[in-house]
Amino acid sequence: MIKLNQKLKRVELQRFEMDNPIVFNYFDNLPATERDEKLVRALYIGVLALMEDRISAFLSKTSNELGTELESLKIIFEMKKELFYKSTIKGSLAEDDIAKFLNEYFISKKMPDRALLTGNAAGALARNKTGDIICEVNGDPELKIAIECKFDKSVKLGPIDSRDLFIRKTDTAWSQLIESDANRNSKVSLIVFDISLVDNSILKFCENVGYIPEIGFIAIVDSQKGDYTNLVIAYMLARDIALNAKNVELDKDVLSVIVTRIIKDINEIKIIKTLVERNIDTNQEILKQIEKSMLLMDFNQKYLNQFLETGTLTKKDLLDFYMGDAVKDEYKMIEKDILNF
Repeated sequence: MIKLNQKLKRVELQRFEMDNPIVFNYFDNLPATERDEKLVRALYIGVLALMEDRISAFLSKTSNELGTELESLKIIFEMKKELFYKSTIKGSLAEDDIAKFLNEYFISKKMPDRALLTGNAAGALARNKTGDIICEVNGDPELKIAIECKFDKSVKLGPIDSRDLFIRKTDTAWSQLIESDANRNSKVSLIVFDISLVDNSILKFCENVGYIPEIGFIAIVDSQKGDYTNLVIAYMLARDIALNAKNVELDKDVLSVIVTRIIKDINEIKIIKTLVERNIDTNQEILKQIEKSMLLMDFNQKYLNQFLETGTLTKKDLLDFYMGDAVKDEYKMIEKDILNF
């Protein structure tokens, strides 16, 4: 039935028939022009499945029951899940699915909103592509909700009171929300995680929908089950804020973010006392900690003064404050001098 052409590296099928009601019904429901393409695709997916030991074992155990629709559905689900977890493009697939779902939802609810994929297009920040989807509320390109899709278990919550500016930069829910907002110049930002690919720090904060004041929303979906209920809830809340938010003279929630950072950095000064009580060999560490604290106090004071003068921070300023790259770069030079003592 099968012949392998070694020279051309091709699989050649001779006369082939299959007496299976599930396969027959599937192809019977397809237009004749699509059947050849779907047959090749089915063969390719089947080979991928057989290459996986776990699925291969499952097929062997259920070989006598594959005539039933239930077992067929179980196999399809397992194959889909296996391919999803091993796919290197699951991020882009998630973006496509979420944008498609939102647009279908907007149509079903007769909402004039639009979900647009940003693709590889940079935003307001140079060479920055954060913010995978832009939703134009009421079709207004000036009234936007930015959505970042992070089907990645390495992304933690990252609240500002636990962020260490002196370690290697990593994406967090906080940083991605702030960055999406600034990069896409949106009214509200939203980040989407999948229940099977989400860090525990996110789940501890919220199991369904979460809100970080003045930062954005978190939605946890179950893409394998096609359950995007939490995305709808988060989006509609974000939409209400985008439509009804008004500027105030003093943004108390942003002030809370700044004060939280200042309190954290003040507490770090207490570490100095512990270091002093140790051996003389810790002097280098003491000096580094002192320099860190002094730099952070100057850094925080700059943004606090700016905030008190204007009553708010721009989205770009808030992102710069959260990331703290300027103070980190300045510290590198000081640390080098200390290590040369």
